[in-house]
Amino acid sequence: MSQLKNQLKTALKILLTGAALYLVFQKIDTAQLFELSKNLSWPWLLPAIAFFVGSKVATAIRLNHYFGNIHISLSFWENWQLYLIGMFYNLFLPGGIGGDGYKVYLLNKEFKTPVKELLKASLLDRFGGLIAILGLLFGILLLIEIPLPLGEPWAINALLLAGLLGVFPGFWLLQKWFFPNFLSSFWQGIFWSLLGQLAQMAAVVCLLLALGVQDKMLAYQGVFLLSSLVAVLPLTIGGVGARELVMVYAHGYAGIEESVAVAISLLFFLITAGTSLVGAFVKRTPVTKV
Repeated sequence: MSQLKNQLKTALKILLTGAALYLVFQKIDTAQLFELSKNLSWPWLLPAIAFFVGSKVATAIRLNHYFGNIHISLSFWENWQLYLIGMFYNLFLPGGIGGDGYKVYLLNKEFKTPVKELLKASLLDRFGGLIAILGLLFGILLLIEIPLPLGEPWAINALLLAGLLGVFPGFWLLQKWFFPNFLSSFWQGIFWSLLGQLAQMAAVVCLLLALGVQDKMLAYQGVFLLSSLVAVLPLTIGGVGARELVMVYAHGYAGIEESVAVAISLLFFLITAGTSLVGAFVKRTPVTKV
């Protein structure tokens, strides 16, 4: 029954991914997208890849801080190997155990740490990434003009400012109430979350330059962050399709080129997939709790 459930889950994700991509390519100028790919400045892809990998190193360090709160001691390389394998499971085995589930299983087996505590560490790690995205998104939206048909500009800015000022204190309260064992790592988690997300934003800048775009950088970054929030939802494979749909529907409000936005998203996914694929070749030595 469990295997059938996983197969159905995978099939549904593939279906939703295909449907989302179909909608995207129905709405964009595919000829313009092809032209962008032909004129791509390839040297800019190298720093984009470097920044992306750096972002994953930062988030792996964040997770290792949370592991330390529940008495799991992993060296940087042990943790990095585990993180790469988890990335591979998350992207290429979406209907199975998943990267988080794999890490929980392995660390429970090696350290005898309760599954409940391991799940809390993984969940808090996810929350940490979302909080960084929200904080940066609120900040960027305050700096750019987006004609949202939701109310007066001053009211929208007031809400954005309230969100910016409240997101990190709200996260602290969330940890205090539901994850008290991890509260000592609050500031380390915030630091590595922000560093990781800023590194991804730097990767997006490199992708924009690779596509020959040098204006409206903040607008593209805002839409990218918004798409990252949607991509976190486990609806499509690796967020593919969902991220591009956000790019397509948000481009008009942000005043950006939709073909460029979709090209950034697709390039970002290719870098993600290439990095995640490395996890398939990682040979990890089991760790024994001392």
